[in-house]
Amino acid sequence: MSEELSFRSQPTNLVAPGARALLLWEIASVVSSALIAEWIVLALTDWKLALVVPVGLACALMLMSKRAHGETRRELGLRGDNFWRACRLLALPMTGSAILLALVGRFWFGVAPTLGRGRAGWALLGVPVWGFVWGLFQQYALQAFINRRLQMFWGTGWRTTFVVAVLFALLHLPNPWLMAATFLGGLIWAAVYQRAPNLWALALSHAVMTWVLVSTLPAVALGGLRVGYKYFG
Repeated sequence: MSEELSFRSQPTNLVAPGARALLLWEIASVVSSALIAEWIVLALTDWKLALVVPVGLACALMLMSKRAHGETRRELGLRGDNFWRACRLLALPMTGSAILLALVGRFWFGVAPTLGRGRAGWALLGVPVWGFVWGLFQQYALQAFINRRLQMFWGTGWRTTFVVAVLFALLHLPNPWLMAATFLGGLIWAAVYQRAPNLWALALSHAVMTWVLVSTLPAVALGGLRVGYKYFG
């Protein structure tokens, strides 16, 4: 078996030195695809289907990498047996983050928390529903791919968790408040994933915290949750 494929998907087992560069290349390729979509494709056209090219390439790479590393759905976190454990680990930091966001909104921006920030009906329901779907996709890329590759490179611990959070925040440039929120969320989700890898719980947490974010900070601060080129208008 080749050196690159010589490890199973136990991310706490560091890979052979010759395979480490491949892991970084995989991470850089996926992050670059996202940045191209945000800063180049959306700058050239308003046709949303154009995003299929960079996003599709990133998805294809992640799937090929999953097969090459022999990772199963259970190992990636698409499982149910540890769902409640992951939820318990998420509960306290989510509560603390919600309180922090509410305090920032109240004392920094002078606004009180408002459920869904003025949304009603289907628009109000759409925040957590879309948040779960979009959150599942993001958490798969962030945790089941980037986090696991970094664990193969460095092992588990604060360094891997920190880099995951930094990359997640950088993907939300140049939106400052969204970058701060995603950095905090990235720290929490990466740390929990290392202890209890469950993407369903992380996607649910992602949806809830997105709802909390739009309910506590004013729209002018969040920039409509826009990132990349679209942040400027």
